Amino acid sequence: MNASVMPSWAHRVPPGPSGPQRALHDGIPRTDTKDRSMPPSSQRARVFTAFASLLLLLTTVAACGSGTGTGAAAPESSAPANAAFPVTIEHKFGSTTITAEPQRVFTLGLTDQDAVLALGKVPVGTTDWFGGFPGAIGPWATGKLGGAPVPTLVKDTGTGPPVEQIAALRPDLILALYAGLTKEQYDTLSKFAPVVAQPKEYNDYGIPWQQQTETTGRALGKPAEAKALVEGVERKFATLRREHPEFAGATGLVATPYEGFFVYGSQDPRSRTLSSLGLKLPTDLDKVIGDQFGANISKERGDLLDQDVVVWTVPDLAKDVTTLRADPVYKDLKVVKESREVFLGESTDYGAAFSFVTVLSLPYVLDRLVPQLAAAVDGDAATKVAQTTS
Repeated sequence: MNASVMPSWAHRVPPGPSGPQRALHDGIPRTDTKDRSMPPSSQRARVFTAFASLLLLLTTVAACGSGTGTGAAAPESSAPANAAFPVTIEHKFGSTTITAEPQRVFTLGLTDQDAVLALGKVPVGTTDWFGGFPGAIGPWATGKLGGAPVPTLVKDTGTGPPVEQIAALRPDLILALYAGLTKEQYDTLSKFAPVVAQPKEYNDYGIPWQQQTETTGRALGKPAEAKALVEGVERKFATLRREHPEFAGATGLVATPYEGFFVYGSQDPRSRTLSSLGLKLPTDLDKVIGDQFGANISKERGDLLDQDVVVWTVPDLAKDVTTLRADPVYKDLKVVKESREVFLGESTDYGAAFSFVTVLSLPYVLDRLVPQLAAAVDGDAATKVAQTTS
């Protein structure tokens, strides 16, 4: 069956929790009564201003490395030498060499700030995704600020990274791992700071949290610390798999009610959370979706939702649960009749953490998600899945 795939830019500008920003859910465009796009003349004026500012800043912004095809020079630094540098990191657009320990990290990737914080640094700036979190730091990560001020928040309104705002922060490293940079955007940003873009071996926005953490560790000169963080979370997954052998024989799926049924594929980090717990994704899921992190499925393929458990991320828990269960295709599925569903409100802390899928958010999520999954797949139709918002 054909799958209606979201445009490639759609995942780049995810939602705020309410009001006009609700126009985007997990990066998916939604109908909105307000037009937030700038008229062409305003866009041209903004681009001109951005590049004028950029050219000025190029003479003053310090860079700590260079990417292939760029001329960013390494700055003189009074910081102690770190044996981890120089380090060269491969990515979708070639490679980037970082010659000294970064001091002013900007995270363009929507969840990259968590790995930076976990490794003991506070970014100078972050990119907004869900909204509602100061500095885009979720409650699962705020303890890592250590009393430092929250990062400056920038927003991609759908026209690409706000170059002028990013340059004004004088970053010496830009991380764009959980991201969807284009080659043109990468080249522009690389003119004033080294950029580590998303890896070429995965779909955009498809980097596993393990690689996100370890790549960040290499970029910051802390590879051993990053590896230890990854191993700690992987031990938690292993413990949960041992405690719940029933997961190994169960199937699961992550979905959202965007224009009907939108399902996430095996390369999406949310789906990987289920897989890491031992659950199996539908065998033909990626065949239906294609080479994307997710896609809409037709009503004729509504059977894809009839798994041992389906995890829904929804904008409005009260409204969307009722609407879904009234859907003529969905309501008659066994997963519905036996109440084997987990519903997560996207604007809740839990819902946002589930979509982040980082070294810091995963322990927070697993403590809440695992009991719900266990109730869903226990084989007893009378067992109710306790829904939670915190």
